Amino acid sequence: MVSKRILNHTLSVCPVCLKQVPGEHILINKDIYLQKQCKEHGLFSTIIWRGHIDIDEWLFGIKEKENNHKINADCPKACGLCSSHIQDTCCVLLSVTNQCNLKCRFCFAENDENEEPSYEQICKWIKQLTEPGKTLLQLSGGEPTLREDLPQIVAAAKAAGCKYVQLNTNGIRLAEDKDYLRLLAEAGLSFVFMQFDGTEDAIYQRLRGKSLLEIKQQVIKNCDEYNLGVTLVPTVVPGVNTHNIGDIIRFAISHSPAVRGVHFQPVSYFGRIPSLPEDGMRFTLDELFYQIQQQAGELIKPENILPSCCDHPLCGFHGDFIVMQNKLIPLSHRRKVKKERFIRPVPLSEPKFSTEFVRDSATKPSPAEKNRSFVARRWQREEPLEEQTENETSYGELEPNIKDMGYFLKRIKSHGFTITSMAFQDAGNIDLKRLQRCSLHVFDNGKFVPFCAYYLSGW
Repeated sequence: MVSKRILNHTLSVCPVCLKQVPGEHILINKDIYLQKQCKEHGLFSTIIWRGHIDIDEWLFGIKEKENNHKINADCPKACGLCSSHIQDTCCVLLSVTNQCNLKCRFCFAENDENEEPSYEQICKWIKQLTEPGKTLLQLSGGEPTLREDLPQIVAAAKAAGCKYVQLNTNGIRLAEDKDYLRLLAEAGLSFVFMQFDGTEDAIYQRLRGKSLLEIKQQVIKNCDEYNLGVTLVPTVVPGVNTHNIGDIIRFAISHSPAVRGVHFQPVSYFGRIPSLPEDGMRFTLDELFYQIQQQAGELIKPENILPSCCDHPLCGFHGDFIVMQNKLIPLSHRRKVKKERFIRPVPLSEPKFSTEFVRDSATKPSPAEKNRSFVARRWQREEPLEEQTENETSYGELEPNIKDMGYFLKRIKSHGFTITSMAFQDAGNIDLKRLQRCSLHVFDNGKFVPFCAYYLSGW
């Protein structure tokens, strides 16, 4: 017998015309679907949760507060950081090129032959977007390393006051051109966000069109030489690399401290995808959480992975660790709290979403500021420890003996490690209430645009 009920109401878009439409979260047995209807194009339904984690505990594990923020009637068509947007900017993404040296099956960017922005134009944008001493800038594309002047762009960002400069890259040039990498490091590059889909070349053949594993390994080696931290970024695609999640984590740990963590991105369907994906092509956030538990074994316990406290909890999760002797010592822990249930239809006039992720008062750091600090502390490399080795210290099962506390605190900086995820939304599963809490913003034409709104494309 099929059990079906409405959990709550929200807003989404029609995946064909991209116009704003009403939507509902529907619980069918243990699965949750986003169902929406366009007057012109009909009814659409997309799986968003497969029941591996109790949705109430994941969403409402902390005290619920009222949230009266309304959604802009023009969202996401005229999207920017309007008065309806709740979250501050954690990271700013700036595309510096449309060109790429790969033709991947899945990519949020549409590579084309448009005229490239000049160095002068990019410097102007950087000055506009930078909040001195705070901004975390992601240089993206296309493939940014196709620009010869990328080291100068990094230097310009640091001169403008960007606290951290991240490079989003497939890594090919960083593997092949060490002089170029050296110039990036000398210019002040903070860390490298590297596309890394698995530990098997067959995975790269299917997703990227060529064998790339050796190149990825060389990037890690080269970056290590210049003390640049690398975060591995797998695009997780059902039937391609979902079996490899545990091995990716073990690979990352074995390459610590050069590798600073793994940032999983369940596949989203932007750009080149010709038709609306079926539910079997979806890999939900709770599936990823479940597979990490299944494949990583004792390395990571469920309570050490927390829902996002910066974006909406359906957008991602994070876990904070230290690498010691190829094991992960947890620094984050999800508390067990009394569960509050909100399994009743909630009208749009009375939204019931957690406001833990809303801006704090002016006297406290916002969630975006806290997240930016978390990212920077863990992904940026510290100088390696020299005075002691792991074998010279005494560790308990989960933490060091108190006499080694000084070493332990240094180890946090030198061997910090994260397991994080970001589940981007596409036209099939976009929830505008999630979009309100987005903290990853693309800078375009003088304004900040939530990532999923910027790359949204219809079928």
